Amino acid sequence: MIMKHHLAMLMRVSLLQTWRRLASIREQSQLFLTVIMLFIVGYLALSFWLFYRGLHFISAFPGLGTLLTERLLYLLFAFLFVLLLFSNIVISHTNFFRNRETTFLLTLPVSRLTIFRWKLLESTLLASWAFLFLIAPLLAAYGLTNHLPWHFYIATVLLIALFIILPAIFGSFLSVSLARFMDRRSFQITFVVLAVCGLYAANRWFRPEAISDEMLETRVLAVLDRLLLKTRFAQFPILPSYWLSASVLNWAEGAISASIFFAAILLSHVLFFGYLATTQMGGLFFDAASRVQSRGSVFGGWGWFKAFQKRKQKFAFDTGFVEIMFSLVPGLSSDRRALLTKDVRIFWRDTTQWGQSLVLFGLLGAYIINLRHFSQQLTNPFWVNLVAYLNLGACSLNLATLTTRFVFPQFSLEGKRIWIVGLAPLGLRRIILAKYVLTCTASLILTLLLMLVSCRMLKMESGQTAYFACAISVMTMALNGLATGLGVLYPNFREENPSKIVSGFGGTFCLILSFVYILGSIIFLAFGAPWSNATAVPWVQAASGWFGFAVLSFATGWAPMKLGLRKAKAMEI
Repeated sequence: MIMKHHLAMLMRVSLLQTWRRLASIREQSQLFLTVIMLFIVGYLALSFWLFYRGLHFISAFPGLGTLLTERLLYLLFAFLFVLLLFSNIVISHTNFFRNRETTFLLTLPVSRLTIFRWKLLESTLLASWAFLFLIAPLLAAYGLTNHLPWHFYIATVLLIALFIILPAIFGSFLSVSLARFMDRRSFQITFVVLAVCGLYAANRWFRPEAISDEMLETRVLAVLDRLLLKTRFAQFPILPSYWLSASVLNWAEGAISASIFFAAILLSHVLFFGYLATTQMGGLFFDAASRVQSRGSVFGGWGWFKAFQKRKQKFAFDTGFVEIMFSLVPGLSSDRRALLTKDVRIFWRDTTQWGQSLVLFGLLGAYIINLRHFSQQLTNPFWVNLVAYLNLGACSLNLATLTTRFVFPQFSLEGKRIWIVGLAPLGLRRIILAKYVLTCTASLILTLLLMLVSCRMLKMESGQTAYFACAISVMTMALNGLATGLGVLYPNFREENPSKIVSGFGGTFCLILSFVYILGSIIFLAFGAPWSNATAVPWVQAASGWFGFAVLSFATGWAPMKLGLRKAKAMEI
């Protein structure tokens, strides 16, 4: 009873804080509510229309539409389960071991199990809301395409609610296990070996087979079966995504008994693992939290790190790698070098920060590596150009996510120490410019490398590769300028968690403007591409397209930076 009372109190306090935060936003910023509502409504309408048109197009294939639609649903839920699992691992690690509230609760007369339950519930909501936001338009479009009755949507909502619990439970268990054993050398070696073996197995499995023209002409169904063979892993009966997909599809086909059977399997696993997590994980969570707080470094079991620690105790430090890299930059003064070194080291010491960056670029890198298989099936220049611009959109959207998530809160993360930074001889204006140059350089190296590799995979000509490389370079500078400028215009010095800083008005506004800028830029670039012009004077169309892109990029990057520098100059600290 006491544990239930404490959990109810924590939920009540959290709901009350959320309600008061929403009420204060409604009273202080009508622009924020308007922008958020327009963005939500626009996204739902656009995504529903795209899903509806896509499903309607697939279902038009006689004899194959139903098979392709079912296979797409199996694949979608399988990959979303994996993404939900990764998301829950990252967010659970942050909530369990890098959260001031958790540290405070552990000092109170509150049971460890209650704290774990509360943080598990909070992590589940934080990690799953984007999944619900993405899947709702798809299921609505699927229901309307197949003219399904009203009870299909109610059943689907209940199934989705059950489905998101399993990756949350598994993610919390893996997060606690990683925190407990991450510093052990045997665990690190095993983890690296398993990761390499998994990547090799995935590469072997998804490698496409060569298909001759004769096979395409004589055995269409056999070739289609071979093409779909690589996707049969999503129909493995033990996967939770299979239970969800089978239940949804059976309910849509009218097989209610079969749908209830798979729903019961999903429910039984949720109840079993949920009971284990909510009754047995308290001690493991406390042990992991104690290890994290008392641990010096995850590399403490290695000899080279112990040797480094001995040098540290003797105060015999050599110049670090970060200092050496910045010392090679010509014209960089010592005060700017110290500031940039501080930012890099703070970023590196926060595992949740660079861990999320690694996941984002890892997913994008896996996508780009597989472009070489996709490009082998492209012979029409139209589809090659379409894939090239979609590739540019994927790289730029990933860049927008990174700039909003990591660049925007950089100024706010100075926190209550901003007055010390402001009184330094360097000055706030030069500090902001130094942060912009650092983030712009780091993101430009990564995005430009990914763009060059993707163009190489698509077997594009050198002129087209240079075209897209220039485009992504300009977009990188513009998006970093937008995030840096808005970060100064809408600071939050009271919050130390970057995720909560981004979730405010400034971060949301930055993300929306980034998406709008990327959409406009791709339109201008596609309009001004020299090789796609069919007019009598192609240089006029190319010049107008690039002029529009340049003006849009300059306004997006320069205007927020200008306003941010002006506010920093007049800021009272």
